[in-house]
Amino acid sequence: MLSAKSESDITSLVSSSPSRSPKQPVYYVQSPSRDSHDGDKSSSMQATPISNSPMESPSHPSFGRHSRNSSASRFSGIFRSSSGRKGGSRKRNDKGWPECNVIMEEGEYDELKELAFTRRVQALIALFSFIALFTVFCLIIWGASRPFKTEITVKSLTVHNLYVGEGSDFTGVPTKMLTINGSLHMNVYNPATFFGIHVSSSPINLVFTDITVASGQLKKYYQPRRSRRVVSVNLEGNKVPLYGAGSTITPSLTGVDVPLTLKFEIRSRGNVVGKLVRTKHYNQITCPLVLSSSRSKPIKFKKNACTYQ
Repeated sequence: MLSAKSESDITSLVSSSPSRSPKQPVYYVQSPSRDSHDGDKSSSMQATPISNSPMESPSHPSFGRHSRNSSASRFSGIFRSSSGRKGGSRKRNDKGWPECNVIMEEGEYDELKELAFTRRVQALIALFSFIALFTVFCLIIWGASRPFKTEITVKSLTVHNLYVGEGSDFTGVPTKMLTINGSLHMNVYNPATFFGIHVSSSPINLVFTDITVASGQLKKYYQPRRSRRVVSVNLEGNKVPLYGAGSTITPSLTGVDVPLTLKFEIRSRGNVVGKLVRTKHYNQITCPLVLSSSRSKPIKFKKNACTYQ
């Protein structure tokens, strides 16, 4: 059976309620009667008043759906208003999502990478420029140091002992034997104005034909710029066999004269810019002389007596 109330009664009941404001809208929900068994769709519906008052709405079952819908609508409205304040409507992609500044961020990252690459290239250019300038500077310094060649002058040779006699070599072959002891004096001058030199020599030899009869070695030393120094080298030879010297060595009234040749090389090295720039010079010196066993005075060499190369 259907409910006995009519729509006029329901309207009068709602209007007579003192607690409801006339301005607030009233909603009705119609539901089929429980007593209906025929399933007729045209049967009368039961109307239930629903208030949208905040005090009454939580007790009704439809409050949850209504509040969720209103919250979603408010959130979407806030989102639209906030996006409108930031600069109007945004562009959307094919799927409807708002576009972001991802491309701008990638562009800024690419600019940072390009800036870092540019700085590396600039650093490499600066490094190579410094190396090139330093190389040119070293070449200029090296070229400027080349003319300062060490000047060597052989001053004298003093013979302390000279003896020529008969003897035999280590194989027992009879021949003339020579024993000599002397000292050689040289003058070394460094004309360089901005660097010192390290002076050394090859073995200083007294040669009879092709036989070395006496030898000595200059001890290595350092000589400052624009300085002059006199160095001495001891020459010694003990019982050196003189093969085929019978016709060459001639006895004299006071002793024996022996023709010899003084041969050696003086080496000088200057460290202009540390060990990076060095200058080297070599002086080949050859001096012919005749030694006499009866002579006690030093042999002085004239300016043109020796060959300097």
